[in-house]
Amino acid sequence: MFASTLSDFHTGFSWVVIIGNAMAGIWALSAHKVVALRSRALWWFTSLTQLTMFVQVAIGVVLVNKEKLVLQQFHAFYGFVGIIAIAIIYSYRAQLKSRVYLLYGFGGIFIMGLGIRAMLVGQT
Repeated sequence: MFASTLSDFHTGFSWVVIIGNAMAGIWALSAHKVVALRSRALWWFTSLTQLTMFVQVAIGVVLVNKEKLVLQQFHAFYGFVGIIAIAIIYSYRAQLKSRVYLLYGFGGIFIMGLGIRAMLVGQT
């Protein structure tokens, strides 16, 4: 029962990762042009949505290690690339301070794409 529940949560939570990062990315891209959208709430929301990628990968690792589930070839790859992408985005924030909204905007969209790709690869 635990594996089924955790697996269902992993599947459903993928939508939170995808939609959340898309929203954060669109908000940051919009904030690049519209100064009124630049707020502390944007950074809290972006941090929260990026944290969802770490939670999603951790759940996947638990499913593989504890329940011995078999993965599709690149499913885990896209999750770990998402974590690496978040680290790279974070590491460039000081160097791209004048374009930080573009960095986090396109970064959020990229993370969303990785989530979609992981979902599609995981279904086959």
